[in-house]
Amino acid sequence: MFGPPASAALLDLIADPVLTLRGDLSALRANPAARDWLGADAAEGWRLLRHAAGMRLETWLREATLAIDAGRMPPPAPPLKLADGQRATLRLLRERPNWLLHARLSAADPGEPPLVEWLALSPLPMLLADATGGAVLRRNAAFDALSPGAPRHLNDLPDLLQALLGWQRGAPLPALAAQRLQDPPLVTEAEFVDPQGRQRWLQARLRLWRHDGRALLLVMLEDQSTLHERDLAHQQLDALMDTAAVGLATFQPEAGWLKAHRKGSPFKSGAGKQPIGSLQGISRDIVEPASLAEFERLQRALKKGDAVEVRYAVRHPELGRRWLLTRVAPALLAGGRRSTSVVTLDVTAQAQAENALLLRAESERTVLDSVLVGIVTVGPDGIEWMNRSARRMFGCELQDVLGQPMGVLAPDDDHAFHAEPGSDVFECRLRGRDGREFWVIGNAVQTQRENGPGEVTQQTTYALLDIDRRRQAEAQSRQAQASLARIIEAAPLAISLHEAHSLRIVKLNQAAAAMAGRTEAQLLGGGPSVLFGAEQGEQVAADMREALETLAVVQREYRVSSGAAERVWHTRLLHLAGVGGDDAPELLLLVASDVTEHRAAEAARLQAAISQRELLVREVHHRIKNNLQGVAGLLQQIAVRRPEVAGVLKEAVGQVQAIAQVYGLQVGATGPLLLKRVFDAIVGSVQRQQGRVITTPAEAGALLDDWCLPEAEAIPIALSLNELLGNALKHSDGAQVRCQLICDTLGVTVEIANPGRLPEGFLLQNVKSGVSGLGLVRALLPRRSAILSLEQQGGDVVCRLELIPPSVVHNPATRPSSG
Repeated sequence: MFGPPASAALLDLIADPVLTLRGDLSALRANPAARDWLGADAAEGWRLLRHAAGMRLETWLREATLAIDAGRMPPPAPPLKLADGQRATLRLLRERPNWLLHARLSAADPGEPPLVEWLALSPLPMLLADATGGAVLRRNAAFDALSPGAPRHLNDLPDLLQALLGWQRGAPLPALAAQRLQDPPLVTEAEFVDPQGRQRWLQARLRLWRHDGRALLLVMLEDQSTLHERDLAHQQLDALMDTAAVGLATFQPEAGWLKAHRKGSPFKSGAGKQPIGSLQGISRDIVEPASLAEFERLQRALKKGDAVEVRYAVRHPELGRRWLLTRVAPALLAGGRRSTSVVTLDVTAQAQAENALLLRAESERTVLDSVLVGIVTVGPDGIEWMNRSARRMFGCELQDVLGQPMGVLAPDDDHAFHAEPGSDVFECRLRGRDGREFWVIGNAVQTQRENGPGEVTQQTTYALLDIDRRRQAEAQSRQAQASLARIIEAAPLAISLHEAHSLRIVKLNQAAAAMAGRTEAQLLGGGPSVLFGAEQGEQVAADMREALETLAVVQREYRVSSGAAERVWHTRLLHLAGVGGDDAPELLLLVASDVTEHRAAEAARLQAAISQRELLVREVHHRIKNNLQGVAGLLQQIAVRRPEVAGVLKEAVGQVQAIAQVYGLQVGATGPLLLKRVFDAIVGSVQRQQGRVITTPAEAGALLDDWCLPEAEAIPIALSLNELLGNALKHSDGAQVRCQLICDTLGVTVEIANPGRLPEGFLLQNVKSGVSGLGLVRALLPRRSAILSLEQQGGDVVCRLELIPPSVVHNPATRPSSG
């Protein structure tokens, strides 16, 4: 009806496999039957089939294509026996510029059913219409169920169905009209109410086929309502499981684990892993040893299909210790199949709540056992508990007095322990079990304790503080303070105490008075200036305020004039906050030691070390220069004796001479090398080596002496300059080479120009690193502070080397001080 091109457009409706092949006979497109035959990746399946068939298939393909292009009948295709026992008969057709390969399988019907039969056979609604005028050409019964009345035109369909079919205002949609043959079908979706009043979510696959000026619209509809309802059910189940924090899994003996719930697990075992809320995600190695018996009981019940509820603890690698409650519920599905639902709930919060009461009492006992106050708990049956301080205070263990009345710790009848406990503080003298007598201060508090439903008992807690220990500690503290005062007075260090707010001196020793050259009476009440002089008084006061703002020790050095001499005092400042009690004012401690002789000795040693280092460096640089020049001389002699390597050796001599020039400049120099001196030395070395004259016009201004080379960059930049100059002389054909040093406030530019032309398409970034020429320069130059460019300017090749800090630094002798 539609001719051969129509068959090409309706490949998806043909039951036999049909492949569209490129000119090289590789697969370009496959219809559904071909994909079922060759696999989802039909191109790869066709390649594997050609490889498996061997030369028989390749020879036939080559001869058939030649015969068809020549207008002759192609030879018959060799029969192919497939792996599943089927046989395939191939037929090759020309559809320029491509080929059509039709495969007829042994199990397939030898004839191709007509389009009408395919439409009647399909359970999906299908339609074929004229895309130009909108006339309905073919439709099947499934489509008539959606739109009763036998529509003869697309405009007769409901508006929503027209939009679903890609028909808008009497013409196809623009996206459908722009569709090409190799494009996938256009997919549309919409919610549609069928004539029976049922809500359906329909998906349409649209294809527009053109031939001889005629356009046909091919439509296939699919009801997605079931999928939508399934997704909605999954979403609702996900929300329910997430809200309840429950893990859900289903097990069938015939198929194993069918599905673990996607989201609703109490916790997950890690990114990309299975939720641990599902039973199969819990391995034995994460179950805690105490819960292994319960876990094994759960496994046995699961294997037998018994109902069980088990609570057990696991040690998760990310979430730590968790308590899980797993319930196994067997069931019988339709058809007699057995199924087991496994629900896992994270009950960690519940388990923690149950253990909280037990842990709380234990933690309180642990805290009370660590305090310095003696605590004794007495119940209706006598003493129940004593902390460590109480046991040490009375010199006994809990087992010695357990269950006895509190009066056993106080032999006297008139003791407060024998009276009814109250809230008042009492003070009394006690005698321990070891015979030691001591005074305590304490009080007693009564509380109620629930032993069970409706059962409440009274409990008394005594808190006792050993006063003798505190009095001994206070006496020891006073004695320590007196000893410290004597040590401070006799110490060779200058020590003074200052008020935190006013910085006035409240106390000082004889060494501090000697430092200031005044008596103690003259210094008391004065500020920092009376100790260190008026010139340094403000600076010392500022350092003291800094020390008051921090808990760290602030260290400073001050120079104090003592007659004609000047003494250096190393001072430490420390903020003393609350050392004298809550009511005492805050103080600042100053400790100073005379380090004049020590600093002088250090300065002398440092100067001697610097002088010795400079001497050694100069000697090393001088020897390196001589050795490098000796190596250059040896290389020159070898070049004379071995002319075949004279060019390579001459290049190496230039590199060695450049390094020697840098070491020669460093002899007697201190700090970074002046860039102008390195530039002149390398230019002179290249001129002597090459026997050529390089024009070096001088730049006006004083910036030439403002830039230096750091020691680490001197040799790489010198070698780079040597290679650039040698390269310019090499490619100048004897013409004049110009080299100029340009300086400004931001950096330095070395510009080298020589007559010549760059190769066509030359790019500097394509030059690879090497041991000579531009390759060596790219390898040596710093990446971030050196920019190399090479460009053609008229008849000259201009090379620019831009150096910015830190490859170059300002001359310390000419750069103005920032202070």
